[in-house]
Amino acid sequence: MEKPPLFTTRRSGVLLHPTSLPGDYGIGTFGKEAYRWIDKLAQSGQRLWQILPLGPTGYGNSPYQSYSAFAGNPLLIDLNLLQEDGWLIENISGKRSDFNETSVDYEWVSAYKLPLLKNAFLHFRQNADNMEKEIFEKFCEEESVWLEDFALFMALKKENQGKIWYEWEERIVRRESETLTKKRDQLKEEIDFQKFLQYLFYRQWNRLKAYANRHGVWIIGDLPIYVSVDSSDVWSHSELFLLDEHCRPTHVAGVPPDYFSTTGQRWGNPLYNWELMKQHGYAWWILRMKKSLELYDIVRIDHFRGFEAYWSIPADEETAIHGRWVEGPGHRFFEVIKESLGSLPIIAEDLGVITPEVEKLRDDFDLPGMKILQFAFDGDPKNAYLPHNGVANSVIYTGTHDNDTTLGWFENASNKSYILEYLSRDDDEIHWAMIREAMASVSVFSVVPMQDILGLGSFARMNRPGDPNGNWSWRMTMEQMERAPFEKMERLTRLYGRC
Repeated sequence: MEKPPLFTTRRSGVLLHPTSLPGDYGIGTFGKEAYRWIDKLAQSGQRLWQILPLGPTGYGNSPYQSYSAFAGNPLLIDLNLLQEDGWLIENISGKRSDFNETSVDYEWVSAYKLPLLKNAFLHFRQNADNMEKEIFEKFCEEESVWLEDFALFMALKKENQGKIWYEWEERIVRRESETLTKKRDQLKEEIDFQKFLQYLFYRQWNRLKAYANRHGVWIIGDLPIYVSVDSSDVWSHSELFLLDEHCRPTHVAGVPPDYFSTTGQRWGNPLYNWELMKQHGYAWWILRMKKSLELYDIVRIDHFRGFEAYWSIPADEETAIHGRWVEGPGHRFFEVIKESLGSLPIIAEDLGVITPEVEKLRDDFDLPGMKILQFAFDGDPKNAYLPHNGVANSVIYTGTHDNDTTLGWFENASNKSYILEYLSRDDDEIHWAMIREAMASVSVFSVVPMQDILGLGSFARMNRPGDPNGNWSWRMTMEQMERAPFEKMERLTRLYGRC
C-alpha cells in the first residue's frame, strides 16, 4: 500500500499541548506565543509539532474526555488576537499577576475568559458588518452537521447546571422533535454564542496551522478512539453506542492491568455499536476522520488496538479487572476510511497489550506505530522498544504525555546501571542521552516532549493515568521557551539526518 508522502522523510519534532504554551491569561492559546513557538521549531529544524486533542474538556479537564469529537476548546482562543480583530473592546493590556505561569487553573481561567468571550459575541452581533456576518453564517452552515447539535447540547448543559445529559428532562434526553424546537427558540442566544466560540476557535487555529505549514512545520493531532459519555456525540447519536433503556452505558472502555495500573484502567467511555456503524457505512467515523484531517496534517489514533479488539468492562464494575476482549471492526473499517478519504496519514498508538493480530492490522495499512524509550530498559536485549530492534516505519519518543518526564523516570528506575551502559552515558544529562538515542534511531519520526528538552523532573509531568487529580496543567514559561537549548536540538537533527 502506498505510503503517505509525509512518512517517507526522516523528521523530528516536539510534543507540547497548546495549553502548555506561555501567555498572560492563565493558559496557552493560539496567540503570539504560539507563533513564536512555531518560529522556534522551524529555526531549529523541527518539522513536527505534536499536540493532544483540541476539544472542549469535560471531566478532570482531560482532552480525552471532551464534550465533542468535533468542537474546539474555547479556552484556547486568544484574547489579544480577538481584540486586534475588533471584537473584544475591554482593556486587557498588561499581565494579570494572579495567574500562575507554570500551571493552568481551569476553573479560574474559565471564570475569567468566558465572560470576555461573551462580551465579544455581543459586540460582534451588534456591530459586525454584512460581510463579516456572512462569513460567520457560512462557517455555521458548513459545519452544521455537528455544530447544530453541539451548540444546543452546550446550551442545554448550561440550563441544567452542568448535569450529565441523561439526567435532563426525559423528552430532551429522547430528543423529541417538538421539545428540541422549543428549546432552540428559548436558548437561541446561548446557542449562537456557542457557535461564535467555535467560529473563533477555528478561525484562530486555521491561521496558526497555515503559519506552521508555511514554515515547514507539520501538525500531529490526536484522535481518541472513544468519546466521552457526556458529549453531544453520544446524546445526538445514542443509537451508535451501547446504552441501556435509560441511555446509560451498559459497558465501558478501558484496558486490563498494565504498566500503569495493577487494576487496569477503567476509562468509562461508552463502547460503540460497531454492528450498526457498519450498517451505516461507518459514516460517523468517516466524518470524524475527515474533520480531523482538516485540523491536522497527521493524526495519531489513540488506542489503535481497539479497532482489532477492545476491552469491554461491565458498567457496574469499579475497576477494569473483570473486562473481556471483544472483536473490533478490523480491516474493513480502514478499507472504508481509505475508500472515502484516500491516503491515511495516521500514526497508530500501538502500546499496551499488542497481539500479532493488532500488528497485522497496523502493517496491512502501512501505518507507523509508536516506540517509547522509557519502555525499553527491562534488561531483555530483544525488547521491541530498544533502538537496535527498531523499524523505520515508526515514531519514537523518549516518553509521551502519559509517561513521567525522562528525569523523573530515571530517578525512579531500578536498573540505572543497565540504562547507562546501553546509552554509554553518565546520568548528568540522561535526558539528552535519551533524546540523542531517539534522534539516532531508524524511526522515520522522532518526537520529544518539551519537558525533556528543558530537563524537568516529575513535577512537570502532564498526566498520570488512573489518577484523576492534578493532570493536564503543566505550563512552560516564556523564559523557559526563550532559553530552551533548541540549538542542541538542531545539531542532533542535522547529525542524524532529520532536517
